[in-house]
Amino acid sequence: MNAPAIEARLLTKEYSNGRGCRDVTITVEKGEAFGFLGPNGAGKSTFVKMLAGLIRPSSGSAAIFRHPIGSLEAKMKIGYLPELYRYQEWLTGEEVVRLHARLCRIGKSAADRKIPELLDEVGIGQRGRDRVKHYSKGMQQRLGLACALVNDPELVFLDEPSSALDPIGRMEVRSILEKLKQRGITIFLNSHLLEDVEVLCDRMALLNNGEILRHGKVAEILNKRTSWHFKVGGYSPFLLSWLIDHTGLQIRQSPVAVDEREDGIALPSSLDESTVWLEAELDSEEQAGWLNALMIQQGMTLYEVARKKERLEEWFMAAVSGLSHRGERE
Repeated sequence: MNAPAIEARLLTKEYSNGRGCRDVTITVEKGEAFGFLGPNGAGKSTFVKMLAGLIRPSSGSAAIFRHPIGSLEAKMKIGYLPELYRYQEWLTGEEVVRLHARLCRIGKSAADRKIPELLDEVGIGQRGRDRVKHYSKGMQQRLGLACALVNDPELVFLDEPSSALDPIGRMEVRSILEKLKQRGITIFLNSHLLEDVEVLCDRMALLNNGEILRHGKVAEILNKRTSWHFKVGGYSPFLLSWLIDHTGLQIRQSPVAVDEREDGIALPSSLDESTVWLEAELDSEEQAGWLNALMIQQGMTLYEVARKKERLEEWFMAAVSGLSHRGERE
């Protein structure tokens, strides 16, 4: 049986100002992409730094592929892209990656083969010959990703890997991470960009004020019952009652026309009385198709169907709503 990539038991780091994290217990399996979420100041970077062996925990324990965190054996298994990075601006990008290769005890011939491939993979390419002082923040972040991958790690810690990138750059980095996942590399993604976590990760945990608030499979979080909206003509309250009685589903008339939303603000429907939007809580597309057929059989005209899927951002906001948060300046 494969050893878990990460096992943390009651891992704690206490600071005098009350920040840090407390009693964090998680397991990340080999080959899994794990998302670590939380508001600013929640303690996410502190937790990652403990796993990477950069700071010592106050209590608790953790292991990387069964090797204690901080040990040479654990460090040889990982790559790490920190949130705050700074590279020698007088070196070229290629020289920076080569320096990291030497620190990882990679031989010159192996480095000569690997470094050009890495620079191409992260989108630096021929600009690897330019000095770092001429790199934008996004280019430096790509350089950091190359450094994190130079030792062919089995586990990659990525602390906000897309924070400095434009939308195109974020898509490119996400594509790189998807390829890493396909190669069986374990990814621990600490990110406030919830779309990245939603697309890439298998499981996730939500940290708030240094403590795990919720955790679970991303698919289970997002595959809850979802709302479907149906624009129908020939409507009458009798037909709605018949649908509810016949199907046992939660169906209601929506006062909002889906196509008349602006910036997330619902506007009143301007439809006539016989053309309305109906909203139903359904488990699957098959149920939606069944409901479509029943509406048509009862003489209603079906103009449009729209599925409203819960996004991870909505789940995140609901989970932290009403809770206190340690801000960056607290």
